[in-house]
Amino acid sequence: MTDAARLTAPFGWEQHCCLPLKADCDIAPLDRYRQVGVDYVSVNVGFGPHGIEQTMRVLSSWRRQVLRAPDSFQLVGSPDDLTAAQQAGRLVVAFDLEDTNPLGGEVAMVQTYYDLGVRSMLFTYNGENLAGFGCHAARDDGLTAFGRDVLAEMNRVGMMVDVSHCGYRTSMDAIERSSAPVIFSHSAMRGVWEHDRNIRDDQVRACAATGGVIGINGVGIFLGDNDASPGAMARHIDYAVQLAGPEHVGIGTDFVFDNDDLSQELSNTELFPAAYRQWDSYQFLPPEQLPAVEAELAGLGYPAGDIAAIMGGNFLRVAKAVWKAAA
Repeated sequence: MTDAARLTAPFGWEQHCCLPLKADCDIAPLDRYRQVGVDYVSVNVGFGPHGIEQTMRVLSSWRRQVLRAPDSFQLVGSPDDLTAAQQAGRLVVAFDLEDTNPLGGEVAMVQTYYDLGVRSMLFTYNGENLAGFGCHAARDDGLTAFGRDVLAEMNRVGMMVDVSHCGYRTSMDAIERSSAPVIFSHSAMRGVWEHDRNIRDDQVRACAATGGVIGINGVGIFLGDNDASPGAMARHIDYAVQLAGPEHVGIGTDFVFDNDDLSQELSNTELFPAAYRQWDSYQFLPPEQLPAVEAELAGLGYPAGDIAAIMGGNFLRVAKAVWKAAA
């Protein structure tokens, strides 16, 4: 790997990516991030269809794999641990939840997941659940009483409140009620490309007003006409920056390591409308293209400090503000 293919940002942060959600999945491919200079990666361990048992099986297996590969990986701890891991050449691995269903209706599970390395969770994955409503739900009445209790517990524990995949009102409820900065871990801009999964300008501004960060994804169908090029991603980043400033935009590519596994998931019509099945395959921006995204931003005239903030510094700042010591 040449220096030209590595990030120049002082700290590289990937807020969301996806491996097949199976306990026997090999997490070694995450090392692709380390090879291009990313220092922190959050990988999903559970989403809408999953309850406590399946999520815990995946989480336990992947934690074990991280701990058994100390030359490459380090399990997430406190923000102070991040610099030490970077200096040692290790990729910090954290976990996220793309729904509150893995809580099994138990607010107390928020603390348990946090202690095991889950550092962010969104309320609902596209559809409706006990906590609220997703971006493809038939209606959106905002956070439920359970959702409000979960939000309060996330704030208490120090878990990042994530509103990607949520419906408009549900996301705005969470933003308004949170006592800590809120994130969109992996979203794209509806002002650039019209899609129900993409977020509106006022959602961007409201998130930024909490001190939070909008992580731009690298999914072709959300960036454009299945266009996952560095230029397409940079256009969405630039649009978000014009709305919120460079201190409130980051990277959450939503890179999927296994497209065949994704194709199986897309057969779930309750979570994915028919529009998701109009392509034979989906384009994703891979880790190896993140340095090219930096180059695109430089070509747009972004100074090095702003690029560094977008590529990692902004999410690092939020982590330092939100995370608390594990119990």
